[in-house]
Amino acid sequence: MTAQSASAAPGPLAGVRILDLSSVVMGPYATQVLGDLGADVIKVEPPAGDNLRAVGPMRNPGMGHLYLHLNRNKRSVVLDLKTPEGLDACLKLAESCDALLYNIRPQAMARLGLSYEAVAARNPRIVYLGAYGFGEAGPYAGRPAYDDLIQGQTGIAALSAQQSGELPRYAPLTLADRAVGLHVAIALVSAVLHARSSGRGQQVEIPMFEGMAHLVLGDHLGGATFEPPLGPTGYARLLAPHRRPYATADGYICLLIYNDKHWRNFFDLIGQPKLSQDPRFCSHGARAAHISEVYAFVADVVRTRSSREWLEDLARADIPASQLYTVDGLIEDEHLAATGFIRRLEHPSEGPIRTTAPLGTYAGTPTSLSRPAPRLGEHSREVLAQAGYDAERINAMVARGITQDGND
Repeated sequence: MTAQSASAAPGPLAGVRILDLSSVVMGPYATQVLGDLGADVIKVEPPAGDNLRAVGPMRNPGMGHLYLHLNRNKRSVVLDLKTPEGLDACLKLAESCDALLYNIRPQAMARLGLSYEAVAARNPRIVYLGAYGFGEAGPYAGRPAYDDLIQGQTGIAALSAQQSGELPRYAPLTLADRAVGLHVAIALVSAVLHARSSGRGQQVEIPMFEGMAHLVLGDHLGGATFEPPLGPTGYARLLAPHRRPYATADGYICLLIYNDKHWRNFFDLIGQPKLSQDPRFCSHGARAAHISEVYAFVADVVRTRSSREWLEDLARADIPASQLYTVDGLIEDEHLAATGFIRRLEHPSEGPIRTTAPLGTYAGTPTSLSRPAPRLGEHSREVLAQAGYDAERINAMVARGITQDGND
């Protein structure tokens, strides 16, 4: 499969233009989601490029694997924002955009000459969205924020230790960046809808710390939900030590025996139907009150048969179960293959690559992989020309290092 042309059928956000000044994961992930949905995302990069360009493995310099998976369906323009002409070009681009996204402190944006006031003076309808570590109203404003730090500060690493009895661990994903990145995407679209209906733009702040606290506390406020508290914090089912893939006689399976019907079917399957009347198992409330014991019981039973036997028997009993995949297994999954979710395409500079498809299907406004992740400055001339710069002026900017032509 080859990448589709830029003239492919537009997605539901066709006609929305976003000036993306963000880098690394959270902001670029948000704008990739929006680009997949048809938004025209103009990625503004410094002459050195987005930091993730340098994170391998990679086939060519500046085109690391993480960069490729965070920046498709975007156009890259290089601007040295520390020069007057580079700054003016950025403000000129903002005039035709619905939104500007950045992920440095507002004070740093102001020092660059890109405060909300400066941008809104050129485009009063623009949504000016800051996605950074901590809300500006609190004492943590301005602190550095990386995924590991936010996972630690919002209790994720401690919850891992509480559940496993081992040392605290971070989730092996850029979980905070990507989870809050979805909040960023939703906030940006919401504010653009408001701006289009009201004619007025606004400043929006989506802080990473508060975003992950929102996610964690939704599950784990527990007894502290109430005043006075009705018990400790934490969701007991999620924290049960045996809530993990179950070891079988020859491997592991994933199994969730959830409602009363599932449990009756499970007890019939293992030849112990009378356990459905056991006070530990007889109702959802009873199982919740004895959740650690319940998981331990299932763990002991599952060890007695092979993974294949269990998956076949559980399917016949209509009990939710699945095989345990590695990442290598996931990318070869038959369902993902059948739905076309894992795409193979030809990148103009990187050759054949594998990537994921835009998520979801839209009957009237289909999404597409219209642009592979761009080379640094690949669209500088195109974007600047659309903003009204003639070839002579663009050539002068290239010569002075204010912009770069990634096609040279």
